[in-house]
Amino acid sequence: MYKLLRSALFLMPPEMSHDISLKSMKLGNSLGALRLVAKSIEPQPLTVMGVEFPNPVGLAAGLDKNGDYIEAMGAMGFGFVELGTVTPLPQPGNPQPRLFRLPEHNAIINRMGFNNKGVDHLVEQVKNTSFKGVIGINIGKNKVTPNESALDDYLICMRKVYQHAHYIVVNLSSPNTPGLRDLQFGEPLERLLRGLKEEQAALAEQHGKYIPVAVKIAPDMSHEDLQQVAKALVDAKMDGVVATNTTIDKSSVADNPLHTEAGGLSGGPVTQRSTEVIRELRAAVGNEMPIIGVGGILTAQDAVDKADAGANLVQVYSGFIYEGPDLVRNSVEALRRR
Repeated sequence: MYKLLRSALFLMPPEMSHDISLKSMKLGNSLGALRLVAKSIEPQPLTVMGVEFPNPVGLAAGLDKNGDYIEAMGAMGFGFVELGTVTPLPQPGNPQPRLFRLPEHNAIINRMGFNNKGVDHLVEQVKNTSFKGVIGINIGKNKVTPNESALDDYLICMRKVYQHAHYIVVNLSSPNTPGLRDLQFGEPLERLLRGLKEEQAALAEQHGKYIPVAVKIAPDMSHEDLQQVAKALVDAKMDGVVATNTTIDKSSVADNPLHTEAGGLSGGPVTQRSTEVIRELRAAVGNEMPIIGVGGILTAQDAVDKADAGANLVQVYSGFIYEGPDLVRNSVEALRRR
């Protein structure tokens, strides 16, 4: 059934079909109709970062940026739902068009630019949701905030979401906010991580509970850069790492006329590189730091490959758009067999 729905949706401009899909899922969930496309999944509980997850397959950040569709996403069978990226102030993101499908590559290019309704809106959505599953919240900085003040934006978001999230992800790796990826390296990264951990400790004492904080990194790093980032994460005692975000390398889709579009490429073309990064990270950080693997999971075997490379949990985004809820169920079952 999902393949038929997808065929109709793919006749529309990508961002329009994205919005219609989410609103339809929300309506379908309220009417109890989602069970026609999303069958129930037997739990496969596991504990990662001190959080118990119903199963190891989650929704990556970016699909439900504002927490407007939490219950519908939960009904898809995900073991966890990551909301955001959210910023302190609402922002419109980049001008449209900013979302492009490359079906022959099972890929998407986006340059959304952290379009969101602001952290206060997201917090209200989470406070009022009936969803009882695991919620991660992905936080970023506003476009107008200079990198020297980036920590201030992250801390504003962290303070507001802390008591409403099961875990928090710090997004330093979107290619669509100018200069953001510079925060992944050297002294800016170390200063940011110190500030985050200090605030986390203060909030844990204030609220009487410890909420883990992970960092999302890019796939476009040299081996040496990745080693340095891994060391910084370990030295700062971060609770986890999300690998990876979208790639700016479009050489794999050079045969497509859309390859010249600015933005991050996700889906099939990033599958192998994301898995390689996970493998390198696991070797660099040892067995203690959890890794959430994301990037190009289009089949259940892709999810298994991420786990074999060292991922404790996996997330889907583009694969969910192309394959629907069957991908979630099949991935959970494949990881169960593994």
